[in-house]
Amino acid sequence: MSTNVLSIKNVKRERHSIDAKDKVLGRLAVEVASKLTGKGKVNYVPYLDNGDFVVVTNARYVTVTGKKMQQKNYYRHSGYPGGLKVENFEKLIERRPDEVIRHAVWGMMPKTKLGKAMIKRLEISATVEGAK
Repeated sequence: MSTNVLSIKNVKRERHSIDAKDKVLGRLAVEVASKLTGKGKVNYVPYLDNGDFVVVTNARYVTVTGKKMQQKNYYRHSGYPGGLKVENFEKLIERRPDEVIRHAVWGMMPKTKLGKAMIKRLEISATVEGAK
């Protein structure tokens, strides 16, 4: 008697669309990361990339709780001495709203080749055309 083992040939990918308007950032990131990794599927195995495609719309309208709007900082470094750049949530959500969601989701993904392949199936748009 043998066990049914999932192979990459048997993976069926679906496309999920999520509206981020008035959703809390962390809760949205959990939902997106779960769909990207495929953890909600019956045939989930940690060593295979069997997640789905995720499209997040209205990224500009995502919310945070408490005083995170002014106090949450995002850091990046240019690689040069003194090249540390710090930007708070409020400014980053205006400048690059997709980066806020991508950063939150990446924190919940595996930091391996598999995780890098999964995050490539994430598509984020700041607003939807025709939406107010």
